[in-house]
Amino acid sequence: MAPVKGLLIDLDGVMYVDNTPIAGAIDTIAILQRQGLAIRFLTNTSTRSLQSLWQKLHGMGLNIGKEQIFSSPAAAVGFLQQRQYKKVRLLLDDDVKQDFSHFQINEDTPDAIVLGDIGDRWNYDLLNGVFRQVIAGSEMVFLHRNRFWQTGQGLNLDIGAFAAALEYATGKKAHIMGKPSREFFQLVLDDMGLTADQAVMIGDDIDSDIGGAQALGVPSLLVKTGKYREEVAKRSPVRPDAVLDSIAGLPQWLEQRS
Repeated sequence: MAPVKGLLIDLDGVMYVDNTPIAGAIDTIAILQRQGLAIRFLTNTSTRSLQSLWQKLHGMGLNIGKEQIFSSPAAAVGFLQQRQYKKVRLLLDDDVKQDFSHFQINEDTPDAIVLGDIGDRWNYDLLNGVFRQVIAGSEMVFLHRNRFWQTGQGLNLDIGAFAAALEYATGKKAHIMGKPSREFFQLVLDDMGLTADQAVMIGDDIDSDIGGAQALGVPSLLVKTGKYREEVAKRSPVRPDAVLDSIAGLPQWLEQRS
């Protein structure tokens, strides 16, 4: 591994769970910032606008700058602009819709359907409606493809299952915006001005965080917090470059490598 110049750090499950910081996360941020490393925080969270997410982090005492956050909704906005899509259907929580305010909302014949976390609003009628629009020509833009996520009550089914169902039924591939998309990781590296071997990814999802980053050549550390499950990690073909008990162990790991 080349000398570490930058860190890509997942948020939910690595820095916090629900509204509670992971033990040692606040102190770790302070230590890393004093070391002068470039840091970007990556998130597939699709229930909050960038402004709302930043406010949540600060409310928990996590001193993270808004410009350091790379979210899947922001990546989706860039994708839609690049494709010059004008009409969109947004299957998102109301708060995150703020990030898409300059697009024309069209529920009937959208150029693209943007799908994120909508909780128990998923049902057969909704999926069938999306299916018909995609068959008619609309593109599917999923904000991520996570299989499950960690809550205070345990693991919950995530939107990756619905992406798989719609792809199977329509025969069309969805555009995936967040992790593990190579384009998403490359966007972050470009912003930092670093090559893949100069950065390290820290995440709790063996496939999305670790596998996604490693596919681009970014060394990756798996933490045993959030959605981490030993049995899931053992079944995965992905092998992290190192495993930490939590984000609190990152400064020591960096010090041992220096």
